[in-house]
Amino acid sequence: MSDFRERAVLWPKGRFFEDFEPGDRFEHHWGRTINEGDNALFTATTLHFNPRYFNAEYARAEGHPGVVACPMLVFAIVFGLSVEDLSESGGAFLGVEDLTFQRPVYPGETLTARSVVLERRPSSSRPELGIVSWRTEGFNQNAERVIEFTRTNLVGRRAAGEEK
Repeated sequence: MSDFRERAVLWPKGRFFEDFEPGDRFEHHWGRTINEGDNALFTATTLHFNPRYFNAEYARAEGHPGVVACPMLVFAIVFGLSVEDLSESGGAFLGVEDLTFQRPVYPGETLTARSVVLERRPSSSRPELGIVSWRTEGFNQNAERVIEFTRTNLVGRRAAGEEK
């Protein structure tokens, strides 16, 4: 086992602060279809006990075609779709602002995401890091926007002389 670890090569992930410019756009990979199991598990483990998230008859009585996906699950999935392009290098998550849900999402729908860089600035207290904010939008399979939010992360800066 130790021989394997000695031969392992660290593969860098994510982008550096210098790789982001305001206005840069990212179409995030693949997308993700929400299924009923995702929704049931998320609803139960996060104690979202609104019956529209797990009771089809209740949801239909409210005018939905069936169970509604928990909006916080939608948020988690869309946020997750953006990580590889935006924050995979591991800087601290600083928060989300202006989170809005535009329409309900139902199990069986496929979500995709895209983001735009809003701003970047050096950290005044940690010179090895910068602060980057993005606006992320999530869409269903019909290209209808279902969610949008702004998020901010600390992002590592490229060391002097380090290649891109």
